Amino acid sequence: MLFTLLAAAPAIALAWVAAILAALTVHEFSHALMAKFRGDRTAEWEGRLTLNPLSHIDPIGFLSLLLVGFGWAKPVPYNPNNLKDAKWDQVAVALMGPVSNLILATVAALVLRLLVWSGIVSSLNLLVIFLFLLVFINLGLAFFNFIPVHPLDGSKMFFVLFNHPKHFELRRIVGTYGSQILMALVVLSLVTPFNPFFFVDIPTQAACDFLLSEDCRGFFGAMLSAVSR
Repeated sequence: MLFTLLAAAPAIALAWVAAILAALTVHEFSHALMAKFRGDRTAEWEGRLTLNPLSHIDPIGFLSLLLVGFGWAKPVPYNPNNLKDAKWDQVAVALMGPVSNLILATVAALVLRLLVWSGIVSSLNLLVIFLFLLVFINLGLAFFNFIPVHPLDGSKMFFVLFNHPKHFELRRIVGTYGSQILMALVVLSLVTPFNPFFFVDIPTQAACDFLLSEDCRGFFGAMLSAVSR
């Protein structure tokens, strides 16, 4: 998709990349901010408490995200021993990433609706397209990271909730094979028409429709149609 956009509409391609950078940067910065708030300054000392995208981007993970739609940023380091509550603060640090993406998506949606309703911009203005992509990408990143599989952020909540000895085997499977299962789903999504991440796409689409009071899939299709003309 990136190469198609670069060839047909380089400005929209740059807007897409900018939206991805914004989503990843806010996500990682929020991890670092919550860690500091809860007593650990490891991320701050390592230069991660910043909104500079260069401090958070993993080159390979970012390139993979642009080319195949799946990638990663540099994990934010923290020392659980420095947290005020080693158990629940780890959950707070983890979940602050996707929660910040939901907040950013909501703010972008409000700005977009204000601009369109007021007639300041046209429906397919480049700023509108950027804000729409910001909404959609942040929602997708948030719901994806809520998946309770290691190493995603949702796994922290999973391990806290399922910490009884009777759940030992389940915890072992998720902790040991989580990343392999996740990668298998990614490969399946790339080589087959089946979408194994439908449980992410459905809430992303629903939340986008709700925030914008519009059919986001239809808007996305109109944007691509405009590019192809």
